[in-house]
Amino acid sequence: MGISLKFPKRLQWLFSILFFLLLLMTLYRLIFFYHYRSLNRPFSGTTFLLGLRYDTRVLGVIGLLMLILSSFKKLNPFKKAKTRRFWNVFIAFCFAIIIIFYAIDFYYYDYLHQRLNASVINFLSDTAISFNMMWQTYPLLSISVAIIILLIVITKLHNGFLRKLVRSQQVTQRKYARGYYLFTVLLFCVLIFGKLGQYPLRWSDAFSLADDFKANVALNPFQSFFSSLQFKNSGYDIAKVKKHYSVMASYLDVQNPDSVSLNYQRKYTFEDTFVNKPNIVLVICESFSAYKSSMFGNKLDPTPYFNKLCNQGVFFERCFSPAFGTARGVWATITGIPDVESPKTASRNPAAVDQHSIMNDFKTYDKFYFLGGSTTWANIRGLLNNNIEGLNIYEQENFAAAKVDVWGISDKNLFLEANKIMAKQTKPFFSIIQTADNHRPYTIPSEDLEEFKKLNYPLDTIKKYGFSSIDEFNAFRYTDFCYQKFMEAAAKEKYYNNTVFVFVGDHGLRGDAGNMFPISFTKQGILAEHVPLLFYSPELLTAQRIKNVCSQLDIMPSLAGITKQSYVNNSFGRNLFDSNDTRQRFAFIVDPDLLTIGLVSNQYYYVYNLKTLKQEFVSVINNDTVSLNRSNDSILNYMQELTWAWYETAKYLLLHNKKTGLYKSP
Repeated sequence: MGISLKFPKRLQWLFSILFFLLLLMTLYRLIFFYHYRSLNRPFSGTTFLLGLRYDTRVLGVIGLLMLILSSFKKLNPFKKAKTRRFWNVFIAFCFAIIIIFYAIDFYYYDYLHQRLNASVINFLSDTAISFNMMWQTYPLLSISVAIIILLIVITKLHNGFLRKLVRSQQVTQRKYARGYYLFTVLLFCVLIFGKLGQYPLRWSDAFSLADDFKANVALNPFQSFFSSLQFKNSGYDIAKVKKHYSVMASYLDVQNPDSVSLNYQRKYTFEDTFVNKPNIVLVICESFSAYKSSMFGNKLDPTPYFNKLCNQGVFFERCFSPAFGTARGVWATITGIPDVESPKTASRNPAAVDQHSIMNDFKTYDKFYFLGGSTTWANIRGLLNNNIEGLNIYEQENFAAAKVDVWGISDKNLFLEANKIMAKQTKPFFSIIQTADNHRPYTIPSEDLEEFKKLNYPLDTIKKYGFSSIDEFNAFRYTDFCYQKFMEAAAKEKYYNNTVFVFVGDHGLRGDAGNMFPISFTKQGILAEHVPLLFYSPELLTAQRIKNVCSQLDIMPSLAGITKQSYVNNSFGRNLFDSNDTRQRFAFIVDPDLLTIGLVSNQYYYVYNLKTLKQEFVSVINNDTVSLNRSNDSILNYMQELTWAWYETAKYLLLHNKKTGLYKSP
């Protein structure tokens, strides 16, 4: 048996496994690209080369681990037969983790248009609901069977290949073998570091491509997930809070500023001129994305009825949710504080469970919360019950209508059942109705299909106007149908004429708005937070369309202003109907997934990436990108400073907006 200069058998075995893994990763990236790309988007070699570097980082870690383990004689697959059984199990386990991780990543992007990150941990808090939604939306059984079959094939291939190598007569001279092993260790270290330079390859490097989709294609789910884990912890820096206090107190017009006690309270007292206090019905609309709706000129006209309502009410064109996600939108609307927790939402934080809400100042009102599913989702029940005195919660088990999917009863039946309950009230009431149907699995009940007619358009047309599928488009239309059924039913009741109806999206959705909006809405991603906001009460409010920027945070103080309800505000919102408040308004946006904070004005959007330290300053009225080098620009400087003031103050107030000691309305 002669001496060979070929790689040692152990390295041949190791590199064959890694090469097969790399093929799978590359195949996945190709599938990801061609499945999720927009129409006619060309292939990007630069993107795939960067993706290859992310993949080889992961392979470097796996390879180094395997090399170290197999260096021990008892774990060397070429020394003992029993050890080969261990490696068969180990390799199967590694492939299982990788395949499952990639499968989750694929559908996570389908769900949120983001690569897998630490925010997925949030869904584990509502495991049953999350699993049911996935089960009803995606072919989990088929996916599981496919994964099992793939693992069986991989295990058999590995076992056969390993046996073949063991039987081979190849021997590598020791002095050459040492060189090969040293080279392999160095190679793995270089791959793990990722690039030549002072700093290793990082998650943020993907965004140097200046294209969100390219960045998402390049990223490896292991890279994006583990990189985001470090941002999962919450807290605040008291020194930073105090540093920005004067700026924030001035913007909020705090009546008794105190940088020592960090007072943010503002008390507002009204002379009640109403003989009969107006009722309030606040509808938090699931995924009500502005650019997908008729109010902003979408040619598919998916929400004609709501568009009609907007022409008869006070419609705010530029309303933003402070953060993406239903739990964050509900939190912001009720508490008036942006949810800056990451990756978990504030509603899941036991330390933040005690929150003041202006809704509590409506002392003479009966209060209701209607949800077609369960308020155990995201610990919303804890937020509601712990902070809103005397709240009556109605959820799936309280309704006669049958459950249609994981989210409970249909929105139409939710509205109709809520209407019946509100129609029986003899006192003023404040009701919140939270919808859910405009959400995967996009269920439209069979009972409504005779009256609600589905439409069908070519996929390229659907995508051109912001929808990912015909199912999403029809679900969006069905939402409009449900609003119409609700308002028509309410109009027949006595409470209708003395009620302020408010409709607001819990969040928007990322996507491509095409020419419907300035490019910043698509490129900088604020479509995910841009939502319609309508105050509708023909007897109480004069119809108008308002272009000034505003936020979900402004809803509660605005309702108090409309109804002449004295209240205390310890959070961020401002009364949109206060004619004496002529100060410039801004909407704060935080994206815990992309790790950005920013501020929207009537003209600009300033955004800062907490991970990459990159900042952008763009127009929201045209396609201009504004220079960041204008150090004497007072608008830019103020928006930079106010962004940080808002962010640091929000982290503080999440834990210091307690009910105890706040002003009590008479």
